[in-house]
Amino acid sequence: MSVLDLSRLQFALTASFHFLFVVLTLGLAPIVAFFQTRWAVTGKEVHERLTRFWGQLYIVNYAMGIVVGLAMEFQFGLHWSGLMTFAGEVFGAPLATETLVAFFLESTFLGMWIFGWRRLNRWVHTTLIWLVVLTAYLSAFWVMVANGFLQDPVGHVVEDGVARIDDFGALLTNPQAVGALLHIVPVCLLTGSVVMVGICSWHFLRGTPDVDFFRRSLRVAVVVGAVAATFAIAFGFEQFGYLTEGKELALGGSAAERADFQAEMEALHGPGDWLPPTWISFAWPLMEISGTMYGLVFYGLLFFLIKNAFDRTRPAWLRRFWQRFYVWTVPWPFVVVACGWLIREVGRQPWVVYGELTTAEAVSGHEAGTVLTSLVLFGLLFATLAALDWWLIARLARRGPHDLVLGSDGIGREEPELVLMGRD
Repeated sequence: MSVLDLSRLQFALTASFHFLFVVLTLGLAPIVAFFQTRWAVTGKEVHERLTRFWGQLYIVNYAMGIVVGLAMEFQFGLHWSGLMTFAGEVFGAPLATETLVAFFLESTFLGMWIFGWRRLNRWVHTTLIWLVVLTAYLSAFWVMVANGFLQDPVGHVVEDGVARIDDFGALLTNPQAVGALLHIVPVCLLTGSVVMVGICSWHFLRGTPDVDFFRRSLRVAVVVGAVAATFAIAFGFEQFGYLTEGKELALGGSAAERADFQAEMEALHGPGDWLPPTWISFAWPLMEISGTMYGLVFYGLLFFLIKNAFDRTRPAWLRRFWQRFYVWTVPWPFVVVACGWLIREVGRQPWVVYGELTTAEAVSGHEAGTVLTSLVLFGLLFATLAALDWWLIARLARRGPHDLVLGSDGIGREEPELVLMGRD
């Protein structure tokens, strides 16, 4: 493999791993904030336990995502110095803002929320988790602004071979950025809901004594998932239109149609324009089918919950069949998210900044052996972090709402003196 191929593969590995962490983090954060708000309003212990149980899963995933995110930022300078030279002043501006939002504001608020448990007034503490949610989604917005520039480079001028911001408003309102954000927000909420439903179903299969706890969790997850599936599907079709803009022939047309399309694009931008490889054609149908499936599943679940589908009077074999189905489909939304990333990023090749800078021009001048070494090392690191993340989440999820780490002394025990100090 060439230096370009190895560099692309390494960044693809980094970006996809990071995004899989992010999508679950963004999906769980608003749900945790909702549970804590109910606790602050009602003062009921069950809502506190719901907040702590799902909150500790969120924290584990957040921490792992930060590590991979740092590696991804590092790679812009390591393997794509040409991109930074040409578009660093435009592409780097939203990423720098995202760093300030994510690593300074979001992490600060999250740290105060974690260590302020029972030490802060409950309304101040609840405000902190909502600030975490707000800054998390602000971070997502700035990342999509940066990525939207790569898809459709607007709001800039090129002077002496360097891109500079000319219209900041156009950069912020880029349809490629706004459309992607509108799609990815419900996708994240849908992913978080799928994970929650899977965990609840696992406990029901095991005959959990905490039936009320997981029924409450299930109801919230199903409502959020049903609404999120609706918007994810709607904005997904809209986003596909943004990305293709009449290029559907490139994904499934005949050889003659693809050749005509290629000639048209070369006339606009020069040789080697946007033409997705044949192997990526599976991604869109898979996303379309999966979105429809989850829409049906969550609306079906919503109907069954209204009809008390998990009541013991229902046939046991039917309940257990669907519970197993929900458990085994937990990884599926992550596969679908990866397909969306493939359509958005691979389909843009060979451009890194569409129509202005190719990946061959953007790659750094390293030796192939150097890039291969970093690819192997980073790949092992990411695989280890992913395995550790899922092992920790699975361990905490299996434990259930007992011996909770969040809000305790660190090993699952409550702190009586802090409990007394924290009561209003």
